[in-house]
Amino acid sequence: MTEQNLKTANHKILVVDDDDAVRFAMQTALEFEGYEVFTAENGQAALDFLQHAPRPCVILLDLMMPVMDGWTFALQLEKDEKLADIPIVVVSAFGDQAQTINAKTIFKKPVNLKELFATVKKWCADNGGIIHG
Repeated sequence: MTEQNLKTANHKILVVDDDDAVRFAMQTALEFEGYEVFTAENGQAALDFLQHAPRPCVILLDLMMPVMDGWTFALQLEKDEKLADIPIVVVSAFGDQAQTINAKTIFKKPVNLKELFATVKKWCADNGGIIHG
């Protein structure tokens, strides 16, 4: 593990995407960077998970999903005082339609992993998202 990986080893990320392959690829890539990654296959599963799970430093959210889509998930998250301040990063083929979500960043699939890692690092930094230097 690199020094950067050690710094991020205790940070938790929630990946919400209905595509098994996308969830697995993002989880694998982020775990390689030293993050602890949880996954959910739709917005409802993610909300259920967040009610009893460790708080993630960021949520990576797809938009088009069955059961509960990303837009509905984001609205429900905003209504929950305990969860409303968790940053959302949209990662979706429909990223250009995410303007109605209070997302910190929007990535259109396929995502550039280097850019995604930089964004995750920003929101999961020990200093609360403030990047120095």
